[in-house]
Amino acid sequence: MRDFRDLRIVFMGTPEFAVASLHALVEAGCTIAGVITAPDKPAGRGMQLQQSAVKKYAVEKGLNVLQPEKLKNPEFLQELAALEADLQVVVAFRMLPEVVWSMPAMGTINVHGSLLPQYRGAAPINWAIINGEKETGVTTFKLQHAIDTGNILLQERIVITETETAGTLHDKMKMVGAELLVKTVKALAHGTLEETPQQTIADEASIRHAPKIFSDTCRINWNQPVSAVYNHIRGLAPYPAAFTQLDGKVLKVYAVEMKEGSTSQEPGRPDTDGKTYLRFACTDGWIAVQELQLEGKKRMQVGDFLRGYRKS
Repeated sequence: MRDFRDLRIVFMGTPEFAVASLHALVEAGCTIAGVITAPDKPAGRGMQLQQSAVKKYAVEKGLNVLQPEKLKNPEFLQELAALEADLQVVVAFRMLPEVVWSMPAMGTINVHGSLLPQYRGAAPINWAIINGEKETGVTTFKLQHAIDTGNILLQERIVITETETAGTLHDKMKMVGAELLVKTVKALAHGTLEETPQQTIADEASIRHAPKIFSDTCRINWNQPVSAVYNHIRGLAPYPAAFTQLDGKVLKVYAVEMKEGSTSQEPGRPDTDGKTYLRFACTDGWIAVQELQLEGKKRMQVGDFLRGYRKS
C-alpha cells in the first residue's frame, strides 16, 4: 500500500472538460509530475495563438507542461520518460501510441463519459441522449490496444432527465468524472481495485457505439416520431447544434418543446403565427422551437426572432 500523494502522475488532456479532473487531482494533493496537452493553435478573428483550457490551468498552478506535435517524436518520448511517472491519466485527449500508454509501471488510466462497454467512441454524451437513454455514467479504465476497450476500474451512474441536453450532461459528467478519478487513483495506490474485463459485462453484438459527430449527423430528419427528433436536437445542444432549412437558409435549433399528437401537416413543414411560435411537423406531433439561430443572424429566443423575421 502506498500513499496516493506519493504517486508521480502525468496528466494528459486538452479541453475544459479535462480541467475539472486535473483540478480534482491537484486539490487532493496528488503529485503532478507533468501535464501533456495540445500545442497552441491560432484562433479568432486575429488568428492569435490560443492555449488549451488544460494548459491555462496548468500554467496558473505552476505545473510542468509539454505540448508535443507528435506523440511518437523521440524527443518527446525522452522528455516523458524523464518525468518518471508511476501512473498516467488521460481525460479528453487524443489516441495514445502503445509506447506512451505502456510507459508507467502502473499503466495509464482514462476517464470516459459512459458506462463502458456501452458508448465507446468520441461522442458518448451526445449519443446517449440522441438514443433516448435514461441513464449513463462515467467509467475509469486501463488503456490497452483497441480504443475504449480496457479493463474497467470504477463506474458512477448518472440519470439522464427528460430535458437533459448534451451541454447540461457534459457539466454534470465532468464533476462526477473528476471525483471518480480521485477515488480511482487512491484505490490503485492502496492496491484495493479489481479490474473487470469489458467482455464479461456485455457481448460485442449488444454494444452501442458513439462515433464522432459530423455535419450530416446534425441534420434533422422530420420523418420520424416527435420523440426521436426531440432527443436528436437536445443531444446536439448547444454544440454542434442540430439544423434544418428555413426559406433556403440553415436554421440551427438549440432548445425545443415536444408536442405529441396527430398532425395533417407534411413532416418538416414549418408553421408559425408570426409572433409567438414556430413549429415543425413530425410524423406524430410537433417540435416547437424555443431558441434558434438563422444563417447570418445571432442566436436568439423564438419571439425575438419572429418579431424581425420576414418570410422570403
